[in-house]
Amino acid sequence: MPGLITYRPGGTRYVVYGSCVALTAMTVAIIVALPADIRAQVTFSQALTLLATVLAMMAVLHGIGRSLVRVSDDGITVVNGYRTHELSWADVKGVALPEGAPWPTLVTQDDDRVMLFAIQASSGTALVRDAAQDIARRADAA
Repeated sequence: MPGLITYRPGGTRYVVYGSCVALTAMTVAIIVALPADIRAQVTFSQALTLLATVLAMMAVLHGIGRSLVRVSDDGITVVNGYRTHELSWADVKGVALPEGAPWPTLVTQDDDRVMLFAIQASSGTALVRDAAQDIARRADAA
């Protein structure tokens, strides 16, 4: 299947970004619900710590949500969290998809393993199998 194809984790993205919205809403609701005398006792450093904690949690969630696998005729780009792997097809040995695995694993010529987090088994067996087969075909053709 020639051309450019981008895989992203479907349901996972909804959960991740929905969690960010829920986290923000809960934080605001709790702050608003606190009595004024309690809010007045919160120091600047405590408020800053709360903000930093919420932002750190959102950064982790966003890292999960931004995962993708982009397959082109020239090679494959894998984004897992905040790390990007760009490989030409000559660098790819194959794809491993053991029974019951949560996602396929890309095997490089150096026997390194790169998890393809964006192709989630929870998205459906046929989708994962088809994606793994497409990647394996492209790697074999190179």
